[in-house]
Amino acid sequence: MEDWFAHRLQSEKPLLVEFYATWCGPCMAMMPMLDALQTELGDVVDIHKIDVDHNIDFAVQQKVMGVPTFALYKNGIEVWRQAGTLTRAQLLDAIHKHG
Repeated sequence: MEDWFAHRLQSEKPLLVEFYATWCGPCMAMMPMLDALQTELGDVVDIHKIDVDHNIDFAVQQKVMGVPTFALYKNGIEVWRQAGTLTRAQLLDAIHKHG
């Protein structure tokens, strides 16, 4: 996971990551919206979902304290982070402001 992440951060396109768990109802409720945003904004931002239960060490390294947690990276740097469920408008705002 760390190799993929390090490689992905080298891209000029911003990366929005949702740290989630399959047992997390709010995380699962966010999935369709994230998939729709990836389709809609695929030229602007990449959206990736990381299951914290399958990537425990990585989640700890990224200081994920709860799920869902969203983090936006640009030019290799985390530029925004928010924990909890978000609306479509909140995600779009974060992408447009920080991406």
